[in-house]
Amino acid sequence: MSSNAFDSAPPRPGFSLVKRVALAALIIITSTAATVATVGLLEVKEIADIIADNSVPIEGVNEKGILDDVDPGDPQTILVLGSDRRFIDKKTGAPARSDTMLLIRLDPSKGATAVMSIPRDLRVKVPGVGTRKINEAYADGGPKLSVRTVRALLGIPISHVVNINFGGFRRAVDRLGCVFMDVDRKYFNDNAPPAGGGPPYAVIDVGSGYQRVCGEDALSYVRYRHLDNDLVRAARQQDFVRQAKDQIGVSRIFTDRKTLLRIFARYTQTDIRGESAILRLITLAVESARNPVQEVQFEPVTDEGTDLVVSPETLLRLRDQFMDAKGSTGARGEVTSSPTEKERERRQKRRKRKSGAKLPAGLFAAAKAGEDQGIRLATDPKRPVTFPVYYPKLAKLGSAYRPDDNRSYRIRDRDKKSYSAYRIVVSAPGPGQYYGIQGMTWKKPPILENPSETKRINGRKYELFRDGDRLRLVAWRTPKAVYWVSNTLLQSLTNRQMLAIAESLTRVGS
Repeated sequence: MSSNAFDSAPPRPGFSLVKRVALAALIIITSTAATVATVGLLEVKEIADIIADNSVPIEGVNEKGILDDVDPGDPQTILVLGSDRRFIDKKTGAPARSDTMLLIRLDPSKGATAVMSIPRDLRVKVPGVGTRKINEAYADGGPKLSVRTVRALLGIPISHVVNINFGGFRRAVDRLGCVFMDVDRKYFNDNAPPAGGGPPYAVIDVGSGYQRVCGEDALSYVRYRHLDNDLVRAARQQDFVRQAKDQIGVSRIFTDRKTLLRIFARYTQTDIRGESAILRLITLAVESARNPVQEVQFEPVTDEGTDLVVSPETLLRLRDQFMDAKGSTGARGEVTSSPTEKERERRQKRRKRKSGAKLPAGLFAAAKAGEDQGIRLATDPKRPVTFPVYYPKLAKLGSAYRPDDNRSYRIRDRDKKSYSAYRIVVSAPGPGQYYGIQGMTWKKPPILENPSETKRINGRKYELFRDGDRLRLVAWRTPKAVYWVSNTLLQSLTNRQMLAIAESLTRVGS
């Protein structure tokens, strides 16, 4: 394949699965619970009173056989439903739509906290209704039927259900001081024609690159619903949960715990009521807080019309991954090489120089196209990058650069200090698949805290960030800046491809 494929972006895919996405605000309840756990039983009683005074209980879910009883100290699985309106609003004639089904497994004995988003267009058997899309369970029977449907689908115990309205998410994000996000591409929609001729989408204008995202933008970002498929939207949702969880400081939540709980309660229905149930959840949240979040991707699925279909074998595999979450492989901290290993590496390099290095499968050389993107950013007449720009010499087969998404910009940390930054966006094959090259003079962004491993290759020390056994991020540092390669939301680049692209980064003008 020629690098000429990078001269223009590929045609945008047509509208596929038209749906809406909500972010589960479980980060509020679990994080808040964890911070107040040290206060004691009086604080637990106060939490219970706030929830009782400000929220409406979910009808029917406490009936026998709906939710699974959990002994104190045992793991809990929580089903989080995100919607525009509460199901009880149907009584007033307003439509009730469940846009998100998110499962969270709190099990301190495992290496990670498991998170799984269930596509709302998944074709399933809804108990008492028949074969339908899974989101119709909410329309037909609210949270109660949603719990029964998910239990029947995956054969897993569900101990609690939380039904969240969008308004609470927006207010909670603002209250927490917003979230720094690694945004994979530019997200824009103003509902102008031709999009304006159909159902209105959320208005959004969020550029690519690492940045601080606040309430309305955050809500539009996680709800973005066109030019993607259901799996990509679910992955974006999970990614927001993961990055938000990593950044929400204990002291900030502790200080604001009562306000956050009131926000949570006013925009949430849940069966979690009473001091004993809340205390059990607090205990699990505290014990699980040390574990990373493992995103269980709901794939592969196939399209059949507007429905998504998954095989029984895939469902069993997904169930096992969810119930037995694994932490990141590899030791945390720097991995050093013994003298024997270093000599073996030197010999391997000499062999490569003699025989000619082979590219990892699925990559091709595209130095000229990558350099063109770097030069445009370094010489941007409006805002040239003020530090060295590095570009990739390798790219994934079938990829195309996104010049309109590339940008040079400024980013401010939480202390309002400003830094120079740039983003190069690459569109990989498949709907919603974008990976990127990020550079910035902010040397301690939250995203680069706690690498899974460090590895020295050809004189550079790389910081590796994993989700399970997949590389999510590969970063390295210079005296002036930090740089990283971001995988796609579905982590479609292999570990070898991620490392090879990072190794190929070359300074403009060198």
